[in-house]
Parts: sequence; C-alpha cells; structure tokens
Amino acid sequence: MTDAKTGKLTIDDFADIRAYERERPAFREHVIEVKRRRRISLGTLVTLLFENRDTIRFQIQEMARVEKLDTDAAIQEELDIYNAMIPSPGQLCATMFIELTSDEQVREWLPKLLGIERSVVFRLPDGDSVRAVTEEQHDSQLTRTDVTAAVHYIRFELSPAHIAAFEGPVVLEIDHPNYREQVELLPETVAELRRDLLG
Repeated sequence: MTDAKTGKLTIDDFADIRAYERERPAFREHVIEVKRRRRISLGTLVTLLFENRDTIRFQIQEMARVEKLDTDAAIQEELDIYNAMIPSPGQLCATMFIELTSDEQVREWLPKLLGIERSVVFRLPDGDSVRAVTEEQHDSQLTRTDVTAAVHYIRFELSPAHIAAFEGPVVLEIDHPNYREQVELLPETVAELRRDLLG
C-alpha cells in the first residue's frame, strides 16, 4: 500500500506480472485519461507530463512487465529512482520531453536548449511566479556542459500563498533565450494539479 506518511509507493502497491496482466487493460485506460489532463505542450518541441502516483505506478509496472522484473529487490530499485517524481503536498513534479524526430533536429536543438530545464515557470493570477528546479537524483545523471538531454525531471515548490493563487488563469511558460513559449492551462488541468498541491 502507499506509504501514508510520505505518499510514496511501496512494494505492496505493485502486482506481480500475472496479476498485472489481468488489471492492465482497465488501469492503462485510466492512466491514459489521467495523462490527458496532465500533459501540456509548449510549442512544437516541448511537452511536460505532470506525474502522480498513478502515472509512476504505471511506468514501473510497465517496465516490470517488459523487463520481467519479478523480485521485490528489482521493483524496489525502480521505486528508489522514481518515487522522487511523486509530488508531496505543495509540490508539482513533471517529466519534460524535448520531442525531436530526426538526427538533424537533435544536432540543431539539443545544444541550443542547454539549461531549458531551469527555464520553466508558472505565472499565477496574482502576478507571482514559480520557477522549476531540477530533480536532484536525476539531474546528476542528465546534466552536461555542452548539450541538454531529451528528457528532464523537474519540480515546482509552491508556498501556501502560491497554492491559494493556483486557480483561474494559470500560465505555464518557457523563457529560455532560444525557445520562448507559453500556454494557459485548461481548467481541468488546473484542478488536477491543485489536487497534487493540496495532497
């Protein structure tokens, strides 16, 4: 079961491979709908998926299914990596995808977008803003000096005042010098993310 003190997943949250095969169609359909409300495109190159317990559990169950991870130790290893991406109250956690479809795009854009993971900002209706920080455990593996990675893990830390303002027209923005985009969140996405913030 979920660790009630931290909100993180534990071994008990995971079905073995045969049990997961039985639940997978319904769970997969559920997670697709959850991700629809939590996925935000910023221009043509960047997508953010705001993670929660369901999206992370699905990711680990799918990895276990494909890679035939069938021991508690193997699942715990994945939990140790991905539990950091389940938001605690007052946090939002997202996977950032830089969606490049050709080698030419990779060569052009990954050097130009160096530091983009620190260029994502929520603009709140009260005029305040909250900038992303990188998820420390993953950042140490992804940081390079001359080129960015195609996937980043980022987190937003919101104060009680930020959380109170997180409704109405919330804007998500990238203010990187080589890539500037912004989008106003749909009401259903704002409501979904507020649930994370309130725990």
